[in-house]
Amino acid sequence: MTDAAQTISDRIQEKLDHLTRAERQLALSILENYPASGLGPLSALAKDANVSVPTVARMVQKLGYKGYPDFQSELREELRAKAKGPIAKHETWAEAAPSEHLLNRFTDAVIDNIRLTLGQIDPDAFDEACALVADPSRHLFIAGGRITHTLAEYFFMHMQVIRPNLTHVQSTSSTWPHYLLNAKEDDVFVIFDVRRYENNTLKLAEIAHARGAKIVLFTDQWRSPVHHLADITFSCRIIAPSAWDSTTTTMLLVETMISSVQNLNWDETKERMEHLEEMFDQTKLFRKFT
Repeated sequence: MTDAAQTISDRIQEKLDHLTRAERQLALSILENYPASGLGPLSALAKDANVSVPTVARMVQKLGYKGYPDFQSELREELRAKAKGPIAKHETWAEAAPSEHLLNRFTDAVIDNIRLTLGQIDPDAFDEACALVADPSRHLFIAGGRITHTLAEYFFMHMQVIRPNLTHVQSTSSTWPHYLLNAKEDDVFVIFDVRRYENNTLKLAEIAHARGAKIVLFTDQWRSPVHHLADITFSCRIIAPSAWDSTTTTMLLVETMISSVQNLNWDETKERMEHLEEMFDQTKLFRKFT
């Protein structure tokens, strides 16, 4: 019997690291277009994922189903459950736009991303990651990639205020190995890596891991190769009706972590913020209206 509180997507995520190469290829194909990918015939699903029909049969059994019909039956139950609540269904986020307008479709996708991501996060693991990041005795390194460098910069800017002893690793630069010269055992690396996974980021993680550093990874639902080196991984759903992936769920976790770390170090953070505000006043960086 499967756990009724879990979605099929949840169960696939749990099993990802224990699947064969072909089964993992199938799983990622299902997640890519979930839930529509599982509604067609078994042979169509196998063809779309470029795997054999027996591979599909084996994987659904690994997920806890007797066969593909049981798998599809539960998937349809998920869809029926989501369709309940006609009043809520009638209301849209942008009320002036039709429900099929991109404003509403994109918002629906992002909210689904948040719900599915939070449903898979272990609160204890999140608290552990925050404690690692908050520990000023550990040097904190923060690294992102071609797109995710914006998330890394945002996180770094806040950590600069909250705590000392940190480095923003410019992983897209050819000089990034210089940043690792001072990395030592039990330092902390916060790494952002989503598809298309970057070779520089993986190599950085490999060197950090070899030096005994702790790695906290923010990635997508398919998981960066850095996942195999990370002490704690947060898999964020990023699918949206766009040519670009959505960073909303990842930003939600980043801002939540900022808040948690701030609270863990509040006395020191408050003092640092007061000093920073004094410097802002001296430099007249911001306008004052009083």
